[in-house]
Amino acid sequence: MSGYIRTAVLLAAMTALFLVIGYLIGGAGGALIALVIALAMNAYTYWNADKMVLRMYNAREVNERSAPEFHRLVTQLAQRADMPMPRVYIIDTDQPNAFATGRNPQNAAVAATTGLLNRLSSEEVAGVMAHELAHIRNHDTLIMTITATLAGALSMLANFALFFGGNRNNPLGIVGVLLMAFLAPLAAALVQMAISRSREYEADRIGAAICGRPLWLASALGSIQGYASAIDNNRAERNPATAHMFIINPLHAHKVDSLFSTHPPTEKRVARLRAMEGGGEAPRSGGPWG
Repeated sequence: MSGYIRTAVLLAAMTALFLVIGYLIGGAGGALIALVIALAMNAYTYWNADKMVLRMYNAREVNERSAPEFHRLVTQLAQRADMPMPRVYIIDTDQPNAFATGRNPQNAAVAATTGLLNRLSSEEVAGVMAHELAHIRNHDTLIMTITATLAGALSMLANFALFFGGNRNNPLGIVGVLLMAFLAPLAAALVQMAISRSREYEADRIGAAICGRPLWLASALGSIQGYASAIDNNRAERNPATAHMFIINPLHAHKVDSLFSTHPPTEKRVARLRAMEGGGEAPRSGGPWG
């Protein structure tokens, strides 16, 4: 099954789960209300998700004058990928990481942390930004926004049912309400995790093709994983629902952070990229960008 078909199936599963919970809370009327809520939330996030997440991380937009080398790199990669130039942002945090956001390639942005630009080589940074451009080209940024929104709404509905008791006339009675209240957020997290993991593998593959050197991205993933496991990203820890957006899971300060990781194992991602390259040496790490 291709990544796109798998994503469509998982999105359909999450939507169906949303409707089932609405039904358990309020019958047919509850299911309809749940659907309206989901559509309204997704409409809002469709237009505002990029602004929300960039503001959340206090990202600052840069151009060819304020960050010439970094901006030039993204420009060159976007030209290689034959896609519109995204807006470019820098986040002031020492943990190396990056993400992309936006509803479509014409309205997109990429963001890298100062830790990424200062701690990784130029080749590794190129691999990372090519990966983020791949997410934009694949419309992953929109897909992940929708899944995050649905997951948040599911948790909200589950809490509502637990507090008010839900529709006890459903086939399972109060037991069904209680099971739904506890299992729905878990199921939503599992679906979100499955979608995120499938999209990461695909973005690795296309990102390696964009930059032309799979080993650059493979080396970057290994470097970022090492730093991310030791350096806190406090804003990400306060907003764990955004963790799936980053190229490597930014969470590590709490034991529960890795319980349902939205990212595939880094070693598997690196192995796939090395297989694409067919061997060879990885680029050297280190060296700040201007």
